Order: sequence, then C-alpha cells, then structure tokens
Amino acid sequence: MSAGTAARFALAGLAFAGLAAAPFVVGPYVLGLLLGIAGYAVLASAWSMFSGPTRYVSLATVAFFGLGAYTVGVLSDTLPYPLVLLAAAGVGLLVAVAVGFATLRLAGAYFVVFTFGLTELIRQLVTYYEVNVTRTLGRYVFLPIGPEHIYWQLLALLAVTLLAWWWIRRSRIGLALRVIGDDEVVAAHAGIDITRTKVVLFAASAVIMTLAGAIQAPRWTYIEPSIVFNPTVSFLTVIMALLGGPNRLFGPVLGAVPLFLLFEWLSANYPNHYSIILGVLFIGIVFVFPQGVLAALEKLGRLGRGTVAP
Repeated sequence: MSAGTAARFALAGLAFAGLAAAPFVVGPYVLGLLLGIAGYAVLASAWSMFSGPTRYVSLATVAFFGLGAYTVGVLSDTLPYPLVLLAAAGVGLLVAVAVGFATLRLAGAYFVVFTFGLTELIRQLVTYYEVNVTRTLGRYVFLPIGPEHIYWQLLALLAVTLLAWWWIRRSRIGLALRVIGDDEVVAAHAGIDITRTKVVLFAASAVIMTLAGAIQAPRWTYIEPSIVFNPTVSFLTVIMALLGGPNRLFGPVLGAVPLFLLFEWLSANYPNHYSIILGVLFIGIVFVFPQGVLAALEKLGRLGRGTVAP
C-alpha cells in the first residue's frame, strides 16, 4: 500500500470516527438527517459497485431494500436480531443470483426496464401474500433498537462497502468488470466469463442493499409495501451515484449528502412538485456531469493549471 493510499485511509478512518461520535452531540432532528444520509450513501455505493464499471443502470435497488425490511418484519419476533440480518442477506443473495442469471444477458434500455418491472413485481407479490394469506397489509417491527444504533450499523455497513469496493477495483474481477463495461465482445474474446462475473458483483451489491433495508426496518415500527418498496428510493440512489461519480470510491457518498438534504427540503416545501424537480435534476446531471461532479472538478483543476486544452 502506497503512502498516499495509507494517508487516505487514515483520513477516512478519522472521518468515520467523527461521524460515529455525532449521536452524542447532536439532537434527534440532525441525527435523523445523518441516518438518512448514511442509508442512501450505502445504497449509492452498493449500486456503483456493479453499475459503475459495467454501465448497467439498475432500478432494482428498492426491490432488495424492501425485501430486507420485510424479512425483519417477518422474522424479528422469532429469531435473534443478528440471525434476522443474516437471513435478510441470504434472501437478497438468492433473489439476486436468480435474477442475475435470468436477466444480465440483457443490456441497455432492456435491462433498465426489467429492473424497474422487477421492483413492481416483488411489491405486488408481497402485497398479494399479505392481503390473501396473512389477511393484513403491513407488519409491526418492535425491536429495542434506537436511531443511534441504526445509524452506527449503517456507518459500519458503509465502511465495509467502501473497503469491499476498494478491494474489488484492484482485483482481477474489477478489471474484468471494466473490460465488460467497455466492450463485452472484447471481454468474451479475452476469456472472461461474462455472466459469472456480472452475477457475482450484482449479488454482492444486492446483499448490501438488502442489509441496508433490514437495518432500517426498526426505524419505521410499521412497514407496508408502499413504504419499503417506494420507487423514489431507486431513482434517488441512481441520481446520487451519478452526481458524485459512479466510478469514484467516495463519489456516491459525496453525491448522497447534498441530494438527500435537497430531497428533504423539496419534500417539505414542495410536496406536490418535488418528484418533477428531481426528474429535471436527473436529466441535468446526465447532460452536465456525465462522469460526476468530482471528475468535472478535476477537469476544471487541470484546465486551471493549463494541462488540458479547453
């Protein structure tokens, strides 16, 4: 590990230590904001693990998020909390592997449409089961877990996600993913098992998303499909990752902070129009910052130093 990398890890460790201490010095409102930011930072980072190098735009984030939350709702009365989280990860893994082998041969708009449809399919199946089998629509989650405990769990999950992504980017599978993202024909001729590589990373990303939903389930106390399968979660995750830069290690985290705060402000002040504003914002980010804000800032810096022609 180089000195520069070690210094960045040290700074990141100090930042996480400071964030972990925040619940001791901030009020409930600020803690709620930090919790929301941490949750979306995990989702955006997990999304970028797969979609960044492969350039597959997935809208299935909330499908796995909701599965994690519902797993906690179903099992929290019968199993210890750590085993419930383990079960949620297993559910996310099984669904991701099945979906991955069935659909990752699709590309472009076909994959986007399918992942959006997958979310709606899972939401409808859960709703049908709840209404027709259990004769109820939602689940109560009574666990002795406060917002500060949820926040610390999300911080730990974010740290694990970033470490895993850092390792993947420097491994052979990370190189294989970048080749697949550039040209799948070239990747196939190079001897890369395209389907297996994509499924492995898609499943790893999905497990993290599922755990993010499971960890946050006690936050609501009562969950139902309209809450945990809200499509806005998927769209916000994509926008945050694109804003920060999906191929930058800390890009999705930096994109999650301003966009979550903006989302909170818009939903509070413009509840009937914030979704339209977010759609316009998404289009603007794609056209103005196609590689993310961090890449744009670096380019401006090089222009200022005269190392890149305008």
